[in-house]
Amino acid sequence: MPLEKNPNIFANNPLDRASNSRTDLDWLNSQLNSPDSLFVPLWRLNPLILPPQKDGEMSDVGWLTRDAIRAFNLAEPMTVLLGVEDGRSYFAVDISEVRDPENKGPLAGMGSYEDLRQISMSIAGSEAAIMAQAKSMIDWHRRHKFCANCGAETEMGDAGYKRACSNCGSEHFPRTDPVVIMLATLGDDRALLGRQKKWPPKMFSALAGFLEPGESIEEAVARELHEEAGIRVKNVTYHSTQPWPYPSSLMIGCFAESETEDITVDGIELTEAHWFEKDKLRDALNGAGDGSVAVPPPMAIAHQLVKSFVED
Repeated sequence: MPLEKNPNIFANNPLDRASNSRTDLDWLNSQLNSPDSLFVPLWRLNPLILPPQKDGEMSDVGWLTRDAIRAFNLAEPMTVLLGVEDGRSYFAVDISEVRDPENKGPLAGMGSYEDLRQISMSIAGSEAAIMAQAKSMIDWHRRHKFCANCGAETEMGDAGYKRACSNCGSEHFPRTDPVVIMLATLGDDRALLGRQKKWPPKMFSALAGFLEPGESIEEAVARELHEEAGIRVKNVTYHSTQPWPYPSSLMIGCFAESETEDITVDGIELTEAHWFEKDKLRDALNGAGDGSVAVPPPMAIAHQLVKSFVED
């Protein structure tokens, strides 16, 4: 049976990542040169996005053929296999060396290179998930060109899922940074939200923080809530996860039952935190109420946590 649909943007990637095939150089070369394969160019980590064909329709990802990619005249552009669907292979290509590709060159005027965060809700959900994978993978390669063990330059392998050092023999693999994001609840009717000074006025969100080495998800939830807001919790439960390509995190959404009510804001991560009643959060989700609190937009897992709490 297929997985249940994840409520979060950047999830629900439909591609088969072909992990059993991407070490086969003959297969990989055949896919790289196949007229059926499609490639999305990323310029400074921004994917090519095509305008909607009609008013009111969603934008499209600018998938190109191999010949169109070759028109950029790049010697050996960084190319990563994203996966396979219905017998067709999909790749991401880094074209950051090209100067002003929107206005100059063979594909000028075709589309624009857009920040993924800004356009994620304007393209199909499955495409947003694939672009999150593409952005994370290209970003990892751009930041890991040298061996962390000896400092020598590394080479890409396994269709983009490994970098190898010929000097010391070390192998390096893409990693995802786990982050807990949690909504502490007090009884059935109140939830804890906090805010940072740099956020838009009245914006409050679920608390979050990176997992530390040797720490479980539950321990990280409890530690972050106590460090940032002075709250003691019990009974941590899982809600959902969200790939977050900034640069390559996995947001792990949780709920936590609070044992204490008094809030002590740390003044570093948070400048303000409050218990909010369910009705007030429901109004905030619906754009109603007195405007004293706003919650993150639907693209954020924090929005889904608040929504789940309100609807429970």
